[in-house]
Amino acid sequence: MSVSKHIPRNIKKAARCVGYAAWLDTHDAWLGLPIVLASRLEVHQRAALAYAALRTLDDDQIEAVFEAVAPQGAGQPQPALLGIMDQASFWADLTTQDERDAYMLASLNRSPAPRRAAFLEYVQGRAAA
Repeated sequence: MSVSKHIPRNIKKAARCVGYAAWLDTHDAWLGLPIVLASRLEVHQRAALAYAALRTLDDDQIEAVFEAVAPQGAGQPQPALLGIMDQASFWADLTTQDERDAYMLASLNRSPAPRRAAFLEYVQGRAAA
């Protein structure tokens, strides 16, 4: 009994195109693949494929892929409506690492010396715990 006889034709075609793109390994081959995947696979199948591929990458590589797909980032933080920490956490969940680094450094640099020292003491205490 051959398993391949039971695989739907659209899935076989999608899998074959992934193989072709990997084999050719050209910019054009990879850029053409989303068109094929969108026409051959269901949304949940494409999402599962993306998830599986992303799981093979480290955090920096995942962020680079995300930046290539959605380069706009989260923009500036919005005014807090529910609470400043809740809003800050929500914003940070949407941002890129570069955005978080920029706002963190700018905020720290603009803080008065006593507040900056207290913040650094707090952060260093949490790191040691």
